[in-house]
Amino acid sequence: MAPRRDRRNRQAASPRALPPVADGGATANTNKKKNKRRRRSKKNPPHHETSIENTEPSPLPPPPQQVSKRRKKDDGAAAAAAAASNPSASLFEKMRSRLSGGHFRMLNEKLYTCSGNDAFNLFKEDPELFNVYHAGYQEQMSHWPQKPVNSIIKWLKDHNPSLIVADFGCGDASLAKNVKNKVFSIDLVSNDPSVTACDMSHTPLETSSIDVAVFCLSLMGTNFSNYLEEANRVLRPRGWLLIAEVKSRFDPQNGGADPDRFIKAMHELGLTLISKDLTNKMFVLFFFKKEEKCNYVQEEIKWPSLKPCLYKRR
Repeated sequence: MAPRRDRRNRQAASPRALPPVADGGATANTNKKKNKRRRRSKKNPPHHETSIENTEPSPLPPPPQQVSKRRKKDDGAAAAAAAASNPSASLFEKMRSRLSGGHFRMLNEKLYTCSGNDAFNLFKEDPELFNVYHAGYQEQMSHWPQKPVNSIIKWLKDHNPSLIVADFGCGDASLAKNVKNKVFSIDLVSNDPSVTACDMSHTPLETSSIDVAVFCLSLMGTNFSNYLEEANRVLRPRGWLLIAEVKSRFDPQNGGADPDRFIKAMHELGLTLISKDLTNKMFVLFFFKKEEKCNYVQEEIKWPSLKPCLYKRR
């Protein structure tokens, strides 16, 4: 029996007394953990630590949508600030534009519905009204795809520059400024030394002294027939009379005059229609020529009434 106890005692004193299975399992677990750490370190390499005290994190840029919204917001704020600094500026411009448009419509209607003598006296009393009217007229012309005065300029350039011209209702005298011909510019008011101010039914021009008479959107008075009779007086035999008018004024289906009746009245005056141009959607062109032997009118001509060209309020 004694030998057994000694054997037990030797086993207890020996280092091998530790359970071999338990030791092998701990080692295996330790190796697995190390392998996992190595794999993690390969996938996610360690970052170098930086001092928080000396380094500040850089802000991330905002998304594109936020930038655009921010810019719009800034632009709106700038516009609001400008309006706040001068709140009456934009309102003043709108009121001035409407006031100018209203004055033009009023004057335009007046010129179409009064006689030439009344219009002459109106502008003679207040010449500034003439400037107001022509400013509005130029604004209206800016919307036309083609200006009738340019068609007349082209016609004159295609003919002999020695022809003497009378421009009835010349406005800013753009016709005289764009041709080589000698041009007598006539209108109700003269803002230019080259323009003669007068009632167009009584001009200072001599009888049979003109080769070409022009009415470019200027048959406006209720006595427009007197203007045409005056043009016929100053025209030489075989002289030209050119008329450009708003197309609606010669549209009988919309209250305008019958072109045939107008042409007949002109023939009775002693002017023969050579050609007409109805192709433009804004205006119509008539080309008349004075007869060689013209007997002045003794009987009253039945002129058709020309529809006033009135602009609607926008």
